Amino acid sequence: MDTRYDTIIIAVIGVILGIWALYSLRAWLKEPGPLVLKTIPINEDLDEGPAIDILEEAGYEVVGGKMKIPLAFKVNGHTVYSRLFIDYVAVRNGSTYMVKTSRRKKPMEWSGPDLRDRLMPYLLLYPGCAGVLYVDTDERSIRLITLVEDLEEEEYEG
Repeated sequence: MDTRYDTIIIAVIGVILGIWALYSLRAWLKEPGPLVLKTIPINEDLDEGPAIDILEEAGYEVVGGKMKIPLAFKVNGHTVYSRLFIDYVAVRNGSTYMVKTSRRKKPMEWSGPDLRDRLMPYLLLYPGCAGVLYVDTDERSIRLITLVEDLEEEEYEG
């Protein structure tokens, strides 16, 4: 076989692979990534309340007030809207925390499923924060919730 035809076939295959690689790269770059926000937005309007007093007594500086974080989800091409609420943003020793306060009508059950359902979205949305502070205004207590890797997976098997 003539080497000229081999060169032409290899060149055509190379061009096809190059076009395919460029098309794939372009589609990958246009694809929306997961929503992860680098910084927590700060609402400088602070509503005075018992939670602020509890946080300040514990050494936290409250730097942000109540915020509504709009969310949108695509479900089969249809957009569905929701929102998350952060009660406060606090800082201590250079670390930033989101604050959720207790609600009498919806008390926190300190179980894995309840923590997952009620607080994990905040930890996933803002991975740069040091955690969520749950302020129970009735007990005047603060609990720090962080997301850690589960190293004891065999507990769930069976």
